[in-house]
Order: sequence, then C-alpha cells, then structure tokens
Amino acid sequence: MSSEFQIRPAQASDLAAITRIYAHHVLHGTATFELDPPLEAEVLRRWKSLTDKGFPYLVAESDGAAIGYAYAGQYRPRIGYRFTVEDSVYIHPDHLGQGAGRALLVELLTACRSRGYRQMIAVIGDSANAASIRLHERLGFRHAGTLHAAGYKFERWIDTVLMQLALEPDPEAEV
Repeated sequence: MSSEFQIRPAQASDLAAITRIYAHHVLHGTATFELDPPLEAEVLRRWKSLTDKGFPYLVAESDGAAIGYAYAGQYRPRIGYRFTVEDSVYIHPDHLGQGAGRALLVELLTACRSRGYRQMIAVIGDSANAASIRLHERLGFRHAGTLHAAGYKFERWIDTVLMQLALEPDPEAEV
C-alpha cells in the first residue's frame, strides 16, 4: 500500500469509494452510531446537501482511488450555531495510521477557516477511540465533555466524546 496521497475536494466519482469506506465503519466500528450502511444514493444525497451549502468535503487519494474522506457540516440547526461546524473523518481500513486522517483534518481546518467558521466540534463515537481522540488533540482540540452511554451499538452502551477547537481567536476572550 502506498502512503503517498493527495487531498482534494470530493467529486461525484468518489462516492462509490466513500460509500464502501463508510460502510466498513458502520459495520465494524463505533465512530458512527449508524447501524445500517447507507446506499450510494443516500451518500450522494448527503454529499450534495453539504456541498450545496458550501461546506467542505475532501478526499485523500492514493494511486487514483479515494482512501479516506473528511467533511464539515452544520453542528446544530439553530441559527445561533451558524459559525460552528462539526467534523467527520473516515479512512479505509487498509490505510489507517499512514497520515491520511491528519492530512484531511488539517485541510478541513484550513477550508473552514477560509469560510469564516469560528469553532469546530468533534463528536467522537466511543471514548475508547484513542486514535481519533489523539488526532484531534494533536491538532489543538480540547476535551469539552463526555456523554456517557449516549449510544447503543454492538450490544453495548457507548460514550460520545466532545472536543472543540477555536478556528480563530475569540476577540471577547480574556487574555
């Protein structure tokens, strides 16, 4: 497996690979609390919904194939949250630990800053998801809380870890 990759905006032609990557995480992981993998048509609908609203949606490509993806979306629907986004990052299982997740998240942060977003929230499924927590910590996210036993998957209760990063300095924050 090549560890060489490039980060670029996702295209419709990437959605089959994105669907397969996400299906793996739905069926085998706790990063998402979804139980049934969505079909490609639903992934297309979700991608269009985000990109039509101007949210960044990126892929990591290696040897002509998408090996991971990341996107930012609306954190909460109320208008007061319009400057806060939530990130999602998923990597093909054969490419974990090769830096694609970090590269995607770095580019996602840059894209969100350029769009004027002020806060990014990571909603990490499973407090045992050490790799995702560590990735976010290394990029400056701070632990904002844990929702204990908030989800149920694989016949067990699973925590949700909340992490937060200010995308630009808060002019009202005390120095």
